[in-house]
Amino acid sequence: MSDRNIRVEQAPGQAVEDQAVEIVERKGLGHPDSICDGVAEHVSRALAKAYIDTVGKVLHFNTDETQLVAGDSAPAYGGGAVVDPMYLLVVGRATKRFVAADGTEYIIPAESIALEAAREYLRERFEHLDLETDVIVDVKLGEGSGDLVTVFGEEGGQIPKANDTSFGVGHAPLSETEQIVINTELRLHDELEERWVGTDIKVMGKRETDRITVTVAVAMVDAYLPDQAAYERAVATVREFVTTMAAEYTDRSVDVFVNTADDYERGAVYLTTTGTSAEQGDDGSVGRGNRANGLITPNRSMSMEASSGKNPVNHIGKIYNLLSTRIARAIWAEVEGVREVRIRLLSQIGHPIDEPHVADASVITEEGVALATIAPSIEAIVDRELADVTSVTRDVINGELRTF
Repeated sequence: MSDRNIRVEQAPGQAVEDQAVEIVERKGLGHPDSICDGVAEHVSRALAKAYIDTVGKVLHFNTDETQLVAGDSAPAYGGGAVVDPMYLLVVGRATKRFVAADGTEYIIPAESIALEAAREYLRERFEHLDLETDVIVDVKLGEGSGDLVTVFGEEGGQIPKANDTSFGVGHAPLSETEQIVINTELRLHDELEERWVGTDIKVMGKRETDRITVTVAVAMVDAYLPDQAAYERAVATVREFVTTMAAEYTDRSVDVFVNTADDYERGAVYLTTTGTSAEQGDDGSVGRGNRANGLITPNRSMSMEASSGKNPVNHIGKIYNLLSTRIARAIWAEVEGVREVRIRLLSQIGHPIDEPHVADASVITEEGVALATIAPSIEAIVDRELADVTSVTRDVINGELRTF
């Protein structure tokens, strides 16, 4: 066993499934905050790949301050229009000039790379969004802070040094309510083959003892709904889909509500032209939505760090949130007798990222299982995954890990 500071302890309190009230939220792909997360992360990957292709390694950058200013629209049955375009600003820091050890100077067109990547992300994921008329995409990337560039470890060390004193947190397994909430959005988006389903799907789950309520807000796309009767049928279709799907994850009673702000008598419904509320009034920012595991979970410990857009080499706000989730899932899958586990990883700026200030595993065991009997196995998994921390960087750059 290594000398990493790993602690395994009994978790205080009840498992989430035993608590009387549980609340879970997910903001879908087309939610304004998630649009910012997605663009920032796609730009981050593009910059990382460009640096590797140009100089052989990832240089200092962050794009985690991306912002979206909502536009204005006039949706209408059969097809409306965007009146004022949305404004998306990719904000952050990036290395634009690099001098290698042999004196060779490289110029990296970071802002052009970011602009192309942002447009690519929007084009590939939002079929109802016209990039020519519906959204203005802008990029402002400043140069990196000199001291943070040094901490970044551009001297070529094998294990990067933490860029900040911060922490990440992850948990496993997902509760039944969490599974329902995340799969409602993912499966509505991927499996319900109706073009009127917009990408802006927000899901809120509430469990009180053994009764689960799922509230779904779906931005309906006006071009595929000829009238209000078609809209009402669409709402009923979503309700039926989610109700059937939820039964795959729980035996508890589940009530599903869809677009609860609708007022059919007044004709006030959640109708959009582009499939996202960003077309009319809803702004967005990186880090205001889902955590690194794709959910917002007030019953769990959470980091407030924005993971999307952060540099995947040494930015703890990204790496430790993703790694802690990976460790928790590995412990759950590999160690018998674990009912619930929470992982917290704390860094110290300037220290190697595989040597956290503390790695804490907080565990609730199955009935009759003593923590002392499984603690060595848990500690070994934490140690193993920390030793392989740089795989998180690789997987993020390759698009194999989602950050929101």
